[in-house]
Amino acid sequence: MKLEKIPQIKHLNANNFFLLAGPCAIEGEEMALRIAEKILSITDKLEIPFIFKGSFKKANRSRIDSFTGIGDEKALKILKKVSETFKVPTVTDIHEISDAALAAEYVDVLQIPAFLVRQTDLVVAAAETGKVVNLKKGQFMSPESMKHAVTKVTDCNNEQVMITDRGTMFGYQDMIVDFRGIPTMRQYAPTVLDVTHSLQQPNQSSGVTGGRPDMIETIARAGIVNNVDGLFIETHFDPANAKSDGANMLDLQYLEKLLTNLVAIRKTVNSLK
Repeated sequence: MKLEKIPQIKHLNANNFFLLAGPCAIEGEEMALRIAEKILSITDKLEIPFIFKGSFKKANRSRIDSFTGIGDEKALKILKKVSETFKVPTVTDIHEISDAALAAEYVDVLQIPAFLVRQTDLVVAAAETGKVVNLKKGQFMSPESMKHAVTKVTDCNNEQVMITDRGTMFGYQDMIVDFRGIPTMRQYAPTVLDVTHSLQQPNQSSGVTGGRPDMIETIARAGIVNNVDGLFIETHFDPANAKSDGANMLDLQYLEKLLTNLVAIRKTVNSLK
């Protein structure tokens, strides 16, 4: 994959990791623009290539009464407005074959959720749009098995594919990151570490996923040391009241310090022979 083919992406000569960041779900226009503006100001300052992330709908909820979205086209139009307002690329996840063509009209990167990455028809539908495809590694899959998911995209004559590791199930209610998988997956495609989802604590008896946001910097630092190409971080100015995944999102007020530290680590890693 060539990062420079992603429309409007900046700072490619900074020799930095790239960043997919934003709220878990699009809750409204004002919140999306507010979060995007803040992340952009930080990434411009630190010269980090930035892709704004927001789910236009949440199809994989634990409970039937969980928030799923504000309406598909309404949310997708907000993502497009973010892109046009701030001149940044955008990414959203898709869940059904019909989502691929719809979302491709509005965003630059189509993301396949971890639970669905083995769904051949969904992966092919995303690939055939010609958009960049971000494949999230299933929590139940080995790093080596992601080679086949990547091949499904490239066999559709689409070389624009990346892999995102979002942790591996450890028992019923916890996740771990096996950093041995990063060099393996980087053989197949540029590899991103999803820091915040790796810290989820799923399958809680309440039906609401828990998390360990206090460990975000620990996991992110380890990812940079182990040469990930990019980071995925969900962030919100009020995680406690976010409508989805608030338990593991980073409070937006801490993002600049985190990224400043990670850029410093990346520079040190780049200097090693």
